[in-house]
Amino acid sequence: MMVNLTLLGVGAMNSPRYRPAGLAVRWSGHRVIIDGGGTAPEGEHVDAWLVCDERAELMPSIRRRSAALGVPAGAVEYQAGGVRLRPLPVEHTAHPTYGYVIDHHGHRAVWAPEFWTFPDWARDAELMFADAAGWDRPIRFAGGVGGHAATVQTANSAARAGIARLVFAHIGRPSIRAIDRGELPPFGEWGAEGRTYRLR
Repeated sequence: MMVNLTLLGVGAMNSPRYRPAGLAVRWSGHRVIIDGGGTAPEGEHVDAWLVCDERAELMPSIRRRSAALGVPAGAVEYQAGGVRLRPLPVEHTAHPTYGYVIDHHGHRAVWAPEFWTFPDWARDAELMFADAAGWDRPIRFAGGVGGHAATVQTANSAARAGIARLVFAHIGRPSIRAIDRGELPPFGEWGAEGRTYRLR
């Protein structure tokens, strides 16, 4: 059995170019959405809608869309058919925020689109979707309550942590400017909306 992970969007909040970062996880009759700003392809059953931040600005649109699909949206665990999606805490802001480990018979992918400090629990993942809001400098929130790590910093941290494949999936304006200059992170790749990645 293969687990398919499709990027619904790769943008940071209010991105001028990309839809909000989101992931559709599909395997043998199951489908789970993580984040996504209320976007989900029409005509497909959704088993659960998971989120990293229950107080995010996009939550009203996510809740409307998930309610229309008949599933609640929240930072919860989901398990079915040999696949487990589990929220784990990340350091990002003053209230609780999470990333997700997607486990399938010893194979692991990580969805962590927002963090200030690289999460230790992501170590040795086969695939990681990560924050790229900042480019070569972190973005600090007012009041010193967290923020976003820099893409360059995250690339180096992921390489040291044994991440096999790193995909940047929360691309902010500083990183968009780097893309337009033709710059690439020292490790990893830019995510693309609609692209499917596989976890065997």
